[in-house]
Amino acid sequence: MLKEKAKIAIVGGGVAGASAALYFGQLGLDVTLFEKESSLVSGPPFCHLHAGGNLYPDISDEQCLTLLKQSIDFLRFYPFIVDYRPTVIALPLTCDSTPTDLLPRLEKLRSRYEELIEEDENNKVLGESSEYYRYYEKEEIEALKEKEIVTNPTNSDEWMITVAKNIDLDKVQFPLIMVQEYGLNLFRLASGAMLALQSMPSVTLKTQSIVSNIQEVCDSEEWSVTYVYNYETHTKNFDYLINAAGFRTGKIDDMLGVECERMVEFKAAYVSYWEEKSETLFPEIIFHGKRGTPEGMGQFTPYPHGYFQLHGMTKEITLYDEGLVSNTTVSCQPKLGENFIEKIEKSWTNEETTQRTKRAIKHLSKFIPAFAKATVASKPLFGAQQIPGDDPTLRVAEVSFPAERYARCEIVKVSSVMDMIDAITKEFTALGYIEPSMQGKRDFLYLNSLHELEVSMLAEMLCAERQYPAELAHRNMPK
Repeated sequence: MLKEKAKIAIVGGGVAGASAALYFGQLGLDVTLFEKESSLVSGPPFCHLHAGGNLYPDISDEQCLTLLKQSIDFLRFYPFIVDYRPTVIALPLTCDSTPTDLLPRLEKLRSRYEELIEEDENNKVLGESSEYYRYYEKEEIEALKEKEIVTNPTNSDEWMITVAKNIDLDKVQFPLIMVQEYGLNLFRLASGAMLALQSMPSVTLKTQSIVSNIQEVCDSEEWSVTYVYNYETHTKNFDYLINAAGFRTGKIDDMLGVECERMVEFKAAYVSYWEEKSETLFPEIIFHGKRGTPEGMGQFTPYPHGYFQLHGMTKEITLYDEGLVSNTTVSCQPKLGENFIEKIEKSWTNEETTQRTKRAIKHLSKFIPAFAKATVASKPLFGAQQIPGDDPTLRVAEVSFPAERYARCEIVKVSSVMDMIDAITKEFTALGYIEPSMQGKRDFLYLNSLHELEVSMLAEMLCAERQYPAELAHRNMPK
């Protein structure tokens, strides 16, 4: 017998919390989402659908296959945030491995994608399985270099022309590999999630609300949540608690007195502007390299009209000394240094913004020489990411249940969010909150009925509020 409209508290309005609110609100549960900021999804940056994990040669094939399935589910749930452009993988001459080392994994992924399409035709969201990846030998790249750039590329060759014309072919190994790993737009997700949640009668969205205490209610299977809004303290009881507080997850664990093991890592990505290429469409380009060394991976992520998001997995760019911390026996909450908290809660200095962005531009211009002319466009995209356990290379994690009627969201990559939701759905079914037939449900009215103009306008407003260029609210290639 179903419990009459179970009351669900979700703490944290990042990707995990907002997605859970969307999902369970549309299943008819009474959902309250608490978020300390004025808008949703304002945590660490993401820009990439990890449809196979090809950015990470050091993780297992099993994790990559999981990321593929999770990415397909995520794309089906959030199609309006996807930038439908491919990713090019290049291995510099300095890499110990070779591009051909990647091919067996890519073939496993292509084969698995084909199986998923056979299981459900709706899984064909990355194009044809036969075109999931393609590799290009040097002779093919040299031939493409002679062709005219295509304004709106429609196939792999047309996308690769821009790469052939701009990267230093003498600094990379061949073949180059193109994979159908698409881009994701953070600001469009924040916009669409807010619009959908605000229109849902079963969801109460409490932004600018800080949860200050959570306790079990005596002689009752309920949680008492105390929060502060507009300088006033309020308390409300709930049947179930979902901790989606991101890198602050440990603070909720401490309130509840549950055990944990986790790390928190501060990361940043840098926003640049390349005026010369303001009308040229690029795929994303990844230059592999050993994390934490001067040759760390470089990531060149395109936005419209000449804006690019940059990662350099070196300690001078994206990674930070003392930026990775673990919890202690005293507290579940890993303690970042005050310099990181200052960036998260207040601001970056102009000096550090300029210094690290210029280093990122220099890092990428080793392989894209003309990119050296790019300039600093805004403050970085930044945030702290939780990693459950003690393995900093972990990329696949979803959720744990350390106490009764309590779920702790532990996603590392945003594409894991649907597996997280499925696990909580299973828990809700066992508790009698929802019908078993709801397990695995994917298609919902509120997300499917969003209007493109409204999503774009609010996404631009969020960019302005957070002091980023409006171009970051848009995609290079809609479906």
